[in-house]
Amino acid sequence: MELLFPDRRRTSPDELASGLRLGERAPPDRPYLVLNMVSTLDGRATIDWRTKGLSTELDRQLFHHLRTQADAVLVGAGTARTERYGRMAKTDELRDKREREALARDPLAVVVSGRLDLPADLPLLNHPEQRVVIATASDAVLPGPGEQVEYARVGDDLPRLMACLREQYGVRSVVCEGGPTLNSFLLAAGLVDELFLTLNPKLAGGAAALTIVAGRELVEPAELSLMSVAEGGGDLFTRWRVQKPLHP
Repeated sequence: MELLFPDRRRTSPDELASGLRLGERAPPDRPYLVLNMVSTLDGRATIDWRTKGLSTELDRQLFHHLRTQADAVLVGAGTARTERYGRMAKTDELRDKREREALARDPLAVVVSGRLDLPADLPLLNHPEQRVVIATASDAVLPGPGEQVEYARVGDDLPRLMACLREQYGVRSVVCEGGPTLNSFLLAAGLVDELFLTLNPKLAGGAAALTIVAGRELVEPAELSLMSVAEGGGDLFTRWRVQKPLHP
């Protein structure tokens, strides 16, 4: 790590995710989109075929603090199911921090679920103060969740979803938390502006382990420029700017 990032500094996830003012950077037709991912040092995201156990407490703190910087949090249905997503702003302290950033107390939750295969008892869908938009190709509705759950019938058209979030919901900034297929489609569509990538020192096992980006093949690598590197608890927290869309 010394050879890769000799100028890293020790800091906290709170410091890394404070005062980003993401909405001020939004292009005119869509929100500014930040991708937040965690990977092992060899570029894979599983350990012995398990996705659990990779994230650390500091990494979890980082994504909770990143949620205080954006109008909306975007996540794939598989990740929302596996992690049993609940209210996006976990504590009053984080909600107060959002207000200091001139944002609503809770970010809008946006879940991509093409087949609408979400459990109706998912805590995220049932908290009365958490507004949720489900992006789906299905014409159905989930049984149970209340009026706080809305639907964007955009199929898998992510550029259309981003335009919808901007035009219909006033969203100017989005933090995306994956999963890997959603990450790949966002990158391939040229919708990602920044990448927060936490590098965990553990090594993954198995040549066929899942990667942090999977699904749609990327024709060319994303062109990134390193903005900052910090260290905490053995993890490296890196922040990158995406220089250009993959498919202009």
